[in-house]
Amino acid sequence: MDHPHPGVESQPLIFTTKMKSVVAALALSTASALIPTRRPVKATTRQFASPRDVMEAKYKVAVIGGGPSGSCAAEIFAQEPNIDTYMFERKMDNCKPCGGAIPLCMVDEFQLPINLIDRKVRKMKMISPSGREIDIGQTMKAEEYIGMCRREVLDGYLRDRAVEYGAVPINGLVQEVTLPTSSDGKYTIKYANYAGDQKVGTPETLEVDVVIGADGANSRVAKAIDAGEYNFAIAFQERIKISEQQMEFYEELAEMYVGDDVSPDFYGWVFPKYDHVGVGTGTVINRPGIKDYQKAIRERAGPKIEGGKIIKVEAHPIPEHMRPRRVVGRAALVGDAAGYVTKCSGEGIYFAAKSGRMAAEAIVKLMQGGSRLPTEAEIKDTYIRDYDRAYGPTYTVLDILQKVFYSSNGAREAFVELCESEYVQQVTFDSYLYKKVQGNNPLKDLQLLGETVSSLIRGNAMAKPDAPINNPVESQKRI
Repeated sequence: MDHPHPGVESQPLIFTTKMKSVVAALALSTASALIPTRRPVKATTRQFASPRDVMEAKYKVAVIGGGPSGSCAAEIFAQEPNIDTYMFERKMDNCKPCGGAIPLCMVDEFQLPINLIDRKVRKMKMISPSGREIDIGQTMKAEEYIGMCRREVLDGYLRDRAVEYGAVPINGLVQEVTLPTSSDGKYTIKYANYAGDQKVGTPETLEVDVVIGADGANSRVAKAIDAGEYNFAIAFQERIKISEQQMEFYEELAEMYVGDDVSPDFYGWVFPKYDHVGVGTGTVINRPGIKDYQKAIRERAGPKIEGGKIIKVEAHPIPEHMRPRRVVGRAALVGDAAGYVTKCSGEGIYFAAKSGRMAAEAIVKLMQGGSRLPTEAEIKDTYIRDYDRAYGPTYTVLDILQKVFYSSNGAREAFVELCESEYVQQVTFDSYLYKKVQGNNPLKDLQLLGETVSSLIRGNAMAKPDAPINNPVESQKRI
């Protein structure tokens, strides 16, 4: 699915047909991804009796990937005593590039300790292409916030918790997944084992009955099961250490910049971390130009980050839509491997963790205490069906929003102007913080439609034209 840029004339019609959803979607305009270090965990083993034949081995599940999606899946599988759970992660202290924003509901839903949160963001500053600034967040309650975390800290905690429940961690790089040749056959995982911090991995294999592909955008599991390709954005981020005085400005504040100078189809950001800020941007339609866009976001932030020291540079792919196939046989994809990143906001942490948990819960229930194997149809009728019912509307709405508001500088000016509306801010933060589509005031929705049309007209009248892009080959590649 590419990112088309329809003319402004057609956009209000799209907006009309999806008005309630679009109002809700202004909710999720915040982005995801980031990182620092955690000690490798030691493998733990469990000894339980199998409900099947005592002489018969328990079924084995391999979770490939130890990020939020993999850890949350492994945690559920590990609590079933009649399933052996193995969790593969190449680097147990890995710092994954990420904005690091998580919604408030995730803290309670996944029982996250508050010390995982580096910053509690209660205000967002939106900056338009012309430099107009709108502060949003006045509708948030005192106890509400967007959590900013480092991925190495969050991921390490979730992995440790899965291990405490009984998952066996394997510090290994999965190189190949061989599919079974019969309905009840085994998957063979070929991997390089880096246990003991060895620089060269030892080739090993593991046979399992169920595979969870939680191994990110370049998923080997997805390739093994022929899940199909998807389009992707490149996100680029620099961690910048700024002065204490400069950090005070970002105490509870995150910034979002829009304009074709920082991205032709996404946005640039400054997100506060523990003792530094993450400054980045992303694009689908002009990936080779990412460094120019990064330079522009630094220039737009200006004195607020001036003199800062770049302590880490990160880049990674972000899926732009779901894989054509997310379940094949007894292998299921979750998180980025499945394509669960939202358009417009680029959010992925919550949906990764949620999809991992939902997939594992569905499969554990289907396995009936480790007494049977699930079928492809059963996994689709539970995990995939339930996930799509719960979050499909969110993905659709944010796709529409991206097409409407990120298509030109005029539309971006309109987007920032609309964010000044208290009603927009309320449904935006309510939808983002609690992951439920908001917007149930028909009169205000209708009023917002009129304001949207007016803002688009004004924005296109005042905004400078977007710079032309001529990069058809690179931006059409898929993974």
